[in-house]
Amino acid sequence: MLPEPLLELICPAGSLPALKAAVDHGADGVYLGLKDNTNARNFSGLNFDEKSLAEGIRYAQAKGRKVLMALNTYPQPATLSRWHAAVDKATELGVDAVILADPGLMAYANRTHPDLRLHLSVQGSATSYEAVNFYRERFGIRRAVLPRVLSLPQVENVIRNTEAEIELFGFGGLCVMVEGRCLLSSYACGDSPNTFGACSPGHAVRWQQTDKGMETRLNGILIDRYADNEKAGYPTLCKGRFEVQGDTYYALEEPTSLNTLEMLPEMHRLGVAAIKIEGRQRSPAYVAQVTQVWRAAIDAVKKSAATFAVQPAWHAQLDKISEGSMHTLGAYYRPWK
Repeated sequence: MLPEPLLELICPAGSLPALKAAVDHGADGVYLGLKDNTNARNFSGLNFDEKSLAEGIRYAQAKGRKVLMALNTYPQPATLSRWHAAVDKATELGVDAVILADPGLMAYANRTHPDLRLHLSVQGSATSYEAVNFYRERFGIRRAVLPRVLSLPQVENVIRNTEAEIELFGFGGLCVMVEGRCLLSSYACGDSPNTFGACSPGHAVRWQQTDKGMETRLNGILIDRYADNEKAGYPTLCKGRFEVQGDTYYALEEPTSLNTLEMLPEMHRLGVAAIKIEGRQRSPAYVAQVTQVWRAAIDAVKKSAATFAVQPAWHAQLDKISEGSMHTLGAYYRPWK
């Protein structure tokens, strides 16, 4: 018999106010990063220095919540010591786990800090139980965050064949690329998301009002143009509108949000260890609202999965803060498969 699934709620913390909002509104844990390229949300104004990290850890752990530090980019030889120092600092300050993608960094963490709990990042792109088990057996990985490319039956196959805990994304922005292996924005910016830590880094982003509308550019490349009544989104190549054979449309991916509330009973049945909310780049108000909704939903499914129903008020609250105008179940639901 499988143990009772945890179904923890893991929420984003791009700042100390966001961390406190997540904790105060019911997150079981938060994930965060440092103010450098050791994490995959390396944007100006986001993330934690040592002082704010220490305060955030104290705040969360005093209320019985977990702090997970993302060190999920890939070190380069000339700066490897920065990633090693980050692992050391995470251990010194007492984080509950570090989230890693690079096998070399996992080896360092496992060898140097054998009691430190290690999680496999979505950036590690482990999509099979064989991959998850490799990281578990070789580096002691305790939990794996699966990429958002698997159907629920494929997720079930992973869970049934590994002793590692499995964490799934439940809500937030989607990535059309293979996570951990995307180089698309580096063609425009010269900075790989996997090493620089940011897709469409801020230094390359420009908004410009023109007589044709608000234009967003990435290193000079026109990504989108918005009419006066449209909201101008953050420019990323995969979510831009481009002219293809005379038609202008979202050629790669439409802006939309993953929302798997209706799948919670099935995720609970499968033994999913945690639901992850995307959005470290979003505001504390976003974090508070999403956390509150998902706390209520997870509590409801744990109380009675058989009678669980998505409340209209939950969708109404999430619609206000979702990317684009649509929700999707993403790859989790494939009726044609």
